[in-house]
Amino acid sequence: MSREKNKKVVFTFHSTTQAMKMEEVCKKTKTAGRLIPVPRQISAGCGMAWMADVCERKNIEKMIEQGNLELEGVYELLL
Repeated sequence: MSREKNKKVVFTFHSTTQAMKMEEVCKKTKTAGRLIPVPRQISAGCGMAWMADVCERKNIEKMIEQGNLELEGVYELLL
């Protein structure tokens, strides 16, 4: 039996370093989400991305701006 897919927001970065910085900032601010491999729907290459519930998108975008993180892209996917 497969699990039900839910809409998630996925933030991708230009480098793994930026993804790790994102994780650090999110832990400090107790922001929901986690690091995941970049989903194949976005890129066939390797890399890390931050995934969270889509309802957290605005809060995370503000945090990214305040933390001067270098964002590559933002995607809403069923995962």
